[in-house]
Amino acid sequence: MSGKPLNEAPYADYISILKKDLSLAMGCTEPGAVAYASAEAVTVLGKFPERLDIKCSGNIIKNVKGVIVPNSGGLRGVDSAAVLGALVGRADKKLSILENVEEKDVKKASVLLKSDFCHVHLKEGEDSLYIEAIAKGKNDTAKVVIAQSHTNIVLVTYNDETILDKQTNRKNGNRKDGNENDDKNKISLSIKGILDFAKNADINDLKRLLQLQLSVNTAIADEGLRNPYGSSVGKTLLKTCGNDIKTRAKAKAAAGSDARMGGSSMPVVINSGSGNQGITVTVPVAEYAYELCAGEEKLYRALAISNLVSIHIKNHIGKLSAFCGAVSAACGSGAAITYLDGGGYEEICSTITNTAANVSGIICDGAKASCAAKIASSIDAAIMGHEMTKSKKTFPCGEGIVKDDIEETIDNIGLIGKEGMKETDIEIMHLMLGDRDFGNC
Repeated sequence: MSGKPLNEAPYADYISILKKDLSLAMGCTEPGAVAYASAEAVTVLGKFPERLDIKCSGNIIKNVKGVIVPNSGGLRGVDSAAVLGALVGRADKKLSILENVEEKDVKKASVLLKSDFCHVHLKEGEDSLYIEAIAKGKNDTAKVVIAQSHTNIVLVTYNDETILDKQTNRKNGNRKDGNENDDKNKISLSIKGILDFAKNADINDLKRLLQLQLSVNTAIADEGLRNPYGSSVGKTLLKTCGNDIKTRAKAKAAAGSDARMGGSSMPVVINSGSGNQGITVTVPVAEYAYELCAGEEKLYRALAISNLVSIHIKNHIGKLSAFCGAVSAACGSGAAITYLDGGGYEEICSTITNTAANVSGIICDGAKASCAAKIASSIDAAIMGHEMTKSKKTFPCGEGIVKDDIEETIDNIGLIGKEGMKETDIEIMHLMLGDRDFGNC
C-alpha cells in the first residue's frame, strides 16, 4: 500500500517525526549524552584536558546515577560517563559513543576517577535535560552545552570565542522542555492522524524507518533472557508466570531493560529520548504480531502506531520528568496490540484510556534495574486495557483524569507529568542525592 494520508497532518511530517525521534543509542541514553558532551568539549579543546567540569540538571544526574555505563567494567555515574567520553573522543558517534570504549580506556578512567580530574555539579534553574561539559587545558578552556534533547548542542565556546550559540530561544523565560520540534509535533500529532498515517503509509517507508528498531530492540530483549542482568525481571517472569503471550510480552520487554540497565553493550533504537521506551513500544508489539500471525506488513503498521502514540503523549510531558516514561510507551504498545487484534479508532482510544487510568501514577526515580519492573507493570496495564476494550469496557469520563475525548485525556496526562509532578521530581532528586536524612543504602 502506498496511499498518502491527508487527515490531520501531512505525510512528510510523520515521516520526519519518526526519522528524528528513532535514533540508535548504546546503554542508557543519559550516560551516552554525558559522554557525547564530554567528547565534543575535548574535540573543541583540541587535546586531552587537565580537568573536566560537568554541570547537569537534576534529571540527568537522576538518570545516570544508578545505571552501569556500557563497556566500563561496572562503572556508574556522571563522572564515569564523562571521563570515558573524553578518553574515547568519538563525538561523531553521538549516543553510540560508548561502543568504542576499550580496556585501556577503562583502566585510565579508573585512575582519573580517583584523582581530582573530573568534577560534577548540579545545575539548578535549567531545563530538565541540560548538560554542560567544560574541558580545561593549561591555558585554554572549551565548553559544550546540550539542552532540550540528548544530542542538541546549543552552545560551544573556546576561551572567549563563541563558536555556536543556539540559546537565544531559551532565554528570558522562553525555555522549552523536549526536543526542538516538540511544538510542531504537538500540533501535528493526534490519535486520528496517527492511525490514518499508519494504515495508509507506504510499507517500504515504514520498513526503512522501523526495521532497525525491531531488529536491535528484540535482540537486546533476547540477550536479557539469556544472561543474568540487573534483577532479572524478565527471566523471573518467565520462570514463575508461564509462557503465554501476556507473560512473554511483559517478560521480553523487561529483559531488554534488564540488559540495558545492567551494562549490556548492545544498542537500542530509542523512542522519545529513551531506550527503555524504545524497547517498550517495540518488543510487546512484535510478540503479539507473531502470536496473532499478523504478518510483516501489519506488524510494521502497528509499530508505527506504537511509536507515534508514545511520542504524542510524551511530547505533552517533556523528555524528562517524575512521570515514568514506561507508561506513555505502554499506552503506545497497547494501542498497537489493539490494532493488531482488529481494533479501530474507538477501540484504540479505549485501550489508551484504560492504560492511562490505571498506571499514570508510576514515578521516575532514575534509570536503574527496577525500570524493568516498571516496564513489565506498564505493559501489564496495557494488556489489561486491551482486554477490557475487547469486553467493551472503558473507564468513563469523570473517573480521575479520564475525559470523553482522547486528546483531552492526553492533555491531562501531560499536565500531571509536566506540571503536577514538579515538586515530586524535586523531592526524588533530594532523596537520591542524599539531601534528606532518611537512612543510607
